[in-house]
Amino acid sequence: MTMTINTDYFWMPFTANRQFKAQPRLVEHAKGMYYTSTDGRQILDGTAGLWCVNAGHAHPRITEAISKQAASLDFAPPFQMSHPLAFKAAEDLAAMAPDGLNRVFFCNSGSEAVDTALKMALAYHRMRGDSLRTRLIGRERGYHGVGFGGIAVGGIAGNRKHFGPTLPGVDHLRHPLDISKNAFSHGLPEHGAALADEFEQRLLALHDPTTIAALIIEPVQGSAGVILPPKGYLEKLRAVCDKYGILLIFDEVITGFGRLGTAFAADYFSIKPDMICCAKGLTNASVPMGAVIAKQEIYDTFMQAAPADSIEFYHGYTYSAHPLACAAAIASLSVYKDEKLFERATKLAPYFETAAHKLRRLPHVKDIRNLGLICGIELEPRPGKPIARAYEVFTQCFWQKNVLIRTTGDIIALSPPLIINEEQIDMLFASIADVLRTLD
Repeated sequence: MTMTINTDYFWMPFTANRQFKAQPRLVEHAKGMYYTSTDGRQILDGTAGLWCVNAGHAHPRITEAISKQAASLDFAPPFQMSHPLAFKAAEDLAAMAPDGLNRVFFCNSGSEAVDTALKMALAYHRMRGDSLRTRLIGRERGYHGVGFGGIAVGGIAGNRKHFGPTLPGVDHLRHPLDISKNAFSHGLPEHGAALADEFEQRLLALHDPTTIAALIIEPVQGSAGVILPPKGYLEKLRAVCDKYGILLIFDEVITGFGRLGTAFAADYFSIKPDMICCAKGLTNASVPMGAVIAKQEIYDTFMQAAPADSIEFYHGYTYSAHPLACAAAIASLSVYKDEKLFERATKLAPYFETAAHKLRRLPHVKDIRNLGLICGIELEPRPGKPIARAYEVFTQCFWQKNVLIRTTGDIIALSPPLIINEEQIDMLFASIADVLRTLD
């Protein structure tokens, strides 16, 4: 029986509600690489949902784990109580993380992971008697979720302009995107590592390094349009943090769990942060879950500084380490390992890169950026109508080509499930190319 859908009542997130409800794009089923729309079409998923369904949709091992857990233990209180799967999920995640990052704090989203990490950083310095360290540094065009902490350190003005002041004591590095020097780079850009120098030369000189608690960055800036770190850039930031005792937080909500062909971008770049924020692929997006993975030293500082038998960290969520989410995480991490999906992503990355850069000479293409199974295609905006051209590519791909892409501003962002094959890669980029050729 066909369901009658009334779109009036749902206030949709990050959506032009009136525009969407005039012609809703609805899916009702998903399997593997494809969504099924409500009008019965198979839609190739070029975005892994929202950067998150890395093992493909409705993976049987993950769905079975969730189903069994729901019938066994639907909820357990996480304050002063727990359940076995919470500890198993933490152990499995720590085993996948870089060496030394082995203490896991669970939450429910990337936004919550970021706010948790920021609080953890501030409290860590206070716990060790360094209470002057109250400042946080983010980066322009950085996206760190939508909590007040995340939008404060994030560098997207539109995410905070309606909400007034957020956190005090926050500043931002410039982002490293320089199309004039690095347009159409294959992989990491050659130019721009010197932009990391301003962390020490400008921001630390302005604020005094003894007041800085943490620097938070996405190793690859995803939501603002796939901005890649130039060669040597991240190494410089790590060195400055080490020099001045500043915590380095990697927001790996997008880059975690195989997007670059490694468990984390920290592994890809061989740079060890002090904390990693993750979510999305942690459960293959099947149940909401996020986490902060912290160095043992940070955890030990809390344990040693707090009085005996007291709560060491006054923070948490009702749904921290929810049983269904833990079951989904355990199953997802196992699938990634057993099916060698990270290795698969590594093997596919050169083919994906070649297919992406074939679009270089097409109308309106200003730049193409790629790394692993991530691609950003930046378009020239229409005069006086920013975002309109990319949005038209998005809608035409959905309605005419049966392909789901994502846009951010005038940038097309692609991040398919790691199970994509070469034929589907060809279909993805050919569909975009066909649409671009029709646009004014």
